[in-house]
Amino acid sequence: MSILVGPDTRLVVQGITGNEGTFHTLRDRAYGTSVVAGVTPGKAGHDVDGIPVYDTVGDAVREQGANTAMVFVPARFAAEAILESADAGVALVVCITEGIPVQDMATVHSHLRGGRTTLVGPNCPGVISPGTANVGIIPGEICTPGRVGLVSRSGTLVYQIVHELTQRGLGQSTCVGMGGDPVHGLGFIEALAMFQDDPETDLVVLTGEIGGDDEERAAAFVADHVTKPVVGYIAGFEAPPGKRMGHAGAIVTGSRGTAAAKAEALEASGVAVARTPSQVAELVVEALR
Repeated sequence: MSILVGPDTRLVVQGITGNEGTFHTLRDRAYGTSVVAGVTPGKAGHDVDGIPVYDTVGDAVREQGANTAMVFVPARFAAEAILESADAGVALVVCITEGIPVQDMATVHSHLRGGRTTLVGPNCPGVISPGTANVGIIPGEICTPGRVGLVSRSGTLVYQIVHELTQRGLGQSTCVGMGGDPVHGLGFIEALAMFQDDPETDLVVLTGEIGGDDEERAAAFVADHVTKPVVGYIAGFEAPPGKRMGHAGAIVTGSRGTAAAKAEALEASGVAVARTPSQVAELVVEALR
């Protein structure tokens, strides 16, 4: 079993005819993902290596039964693309696009609230259930099927930590790169709840970074609702206060949002927190003994 994506995923790619959209669509299909359609307005009737292209997501849903969308649309059009998929009834939207204005994402967030569509991203590497489905840009070759779930704000740290888990023979159930923008879709709490309910996930790795309070809220959720072991890592222990580091959401204000404060909150909830990315796999091995 896995969360979010799996053997039932039927993927439509918005922006499939762009260079990045085409490259990652074909890479995901080669991994084994069922890519059933693409969408580029004005290019209906074309195909990308046999994948039919439609003008709208609604057409892709009706004609091909698409239930998951991946967004490679330029930033100025990406919010509309997300809303189009939601309005077409797509259950999961994974938005890879970065640089979407915060105001646009605030509108998306409000529109999706209480609805049936789950958004991952934007500005994220996507979701992979190793050996089953890859929706995004996570390199499938560094992953291996297993029972460790991972959710991360940082895409780069997804790659590094997954690679180190794989090197130690620790396979993954699902890896979620949630993105680091200030306004985003699925967060730590939602991912933790899914992993808690997944009978084939034994342990969860949570990778955060400075800025915001997502990790502190996740710590409170772990304390109250998660019975499985959780291992954490927070990027930014050496970051200077007041400096934005990496993602748009990675900025510290005063004593709030620091790596030390986040690590303290997680450890108070029983989460073992690594101080380096390479230490994460070591803590996972210890937690699973």
